[in-house]
Amino acid sequence: MLFVGALVGSLWPSLADAHNSANWFDDQAAMSSSGAPSIRINLSEQKAYFYKGGRLVGVSLISSGKQGFRTSPGKFRVLAKRPNHRSSIYGSYVDRNTGRVVKADVDTRKHRRPAGTYYRGAKMNHYIRFNGGIGLHASGHVPRYPASHGCVRMPPHMARKFYQYARVGMPVHVSY
Repeated sequence: MLFVGALVGSLWPSLADAHNSANWFDDQAAMSSSGAPSIRINLSEQKAYFYKGGRLVGVSLISSGKQGFRTSPGKFRVLAKRPNHRSSIYGSYVDRNTGRVVKADVDTRKHRRPAGTYYRGAKMNHYIRFNGGIGLHASGHVPRYPASHGCVRMPPHMARKFYQYARVGMPVHVSY
């Protein structure tokens, strides 16, 4: 019986662990729990929580929108999912001949494209859109403080898990 208790404890962390730990996801609980999936994003904690039928099955550190680009709180639904999405606004201008980045961190609404270049949108893999153009997505830079242009950045391995179990139409609740 002790073995079963130890096994259950390792598969399903306690609620206290969920708030203290960094990133974790329980695939078995996500697959076996009945009920609808949902995501809660806590902007104060800079964490995202994945639930299945009211049961917490995963937690990820995030980086939300920085000043001037704040991620809006509210109740939303997943509008779309795209595995290999690229931004249509933020990215780089790249030389057509050499493939080298001529200008990085561009905003296509503000920065003119130099002659001889093309626009390459920033990668937003495992994109889960939930509020206009705002969504959760993988990023190599997740500093645990607001640093994005409004989207919710996640470590790649966690974005992959959330993406795998997310469904179009499921609730996403963003709060402080």
